[in-house]
Amino acid sequence: MSATVRKNFVFDEEIAMHLEELAKNNNQSMTSFVEDMIEEKYGSVKVKKRLAAFKRSIEIANEIGKDLMEDKTIQSIKAEMDV
Repeated sequence: MSATVRKNFVFDEEIAMHLEELAKNNNQSMTSFVEDMIEEKYGSVKVKKRLAAFKRSIEIANEIGKDLMEDKTIQSIKAEMDV
């Protein structure tokens, strides 16, 4: 079971009413509703972070590949394979 943390937020009165109404319409507590909204938003952030990390790993692999292939021709690679 994960630990809970108390956070206090101050909302504009109209926003607070919207939150209450949205939570009621979804048969949730306001806390549960806000948690779901945060997780939904964070899901897209997590995907963007993973995509950025994946792109960076491809860039690194390409850089390493260039270093390994430096001064090599197709003929020299074929010659090495025939050995």
